[in-house]
Amino acid sequence: MAATTTTSTPLDPERTDLLGALASVRGALAATVAGLGDGEAGQRPTVSALCLGGLVKHVTAVEELWARFMAEGPSALPFDLPDGVTWADIAAGTARELPRWMTERADEFRMLPGETLAGVVERYEEAAARTDEVIASVPDLSTTYALPEVPWHAPGEVRSVRRVIAHIIAETAQHAGHADILRETLDGRTAS
Repeated sequence: MAATTTTSTPLDPERTDLLGALASVRGALAATVAGLGDGEAGQRPTVSALCLGGLVKHVTAVEELWARFMAEGPSALPFDLPDGVTWADIAAGTARELPRWMTERADEFRMLPGETLAGVVERYEEAAARTDEVIASVPDLSTTYALPEVPWHAPGEVRSVRRVIAHIIAETAQHAGHADILRETLDGRTAS
């Protein structure tokens, strides 16, 4: 698993600490899926719909999305709805069509036909390297961007780059814990 990006200029202590924390939780997730076959990575050993490969895919998608947000701002979070569909339709389950981003998100949590754990982990490593590059190169961790107007954000809510990094760390840690439970259920092995 990629730890931190080597840059030509030294990183400030805060970035070094944040990248170190991120590398640590990434390492925990990577250790949990180490040694699994593709079939095992796609198994759902608990009543949850979660599988180990799906957790890695989801964390990858989280890093990709938020790295774009840190680099590009609000345009990186497109939560558009199809014509004629409202948030009320989505909440009620009566939408005649789901937005593409919703179906893609549902697919993040499972291994799809033809996907391999090696491919999923490789994409995660690429996303991690990109996130590290963005964190190392963004001019100011205090830079804030508006969040999209969606039901799960307060109107006018903003996020700083620093807070986004903390979110990625928390999200990865949370799912590394989920992965540990799934792995233990599969074969008794844990990463810790």
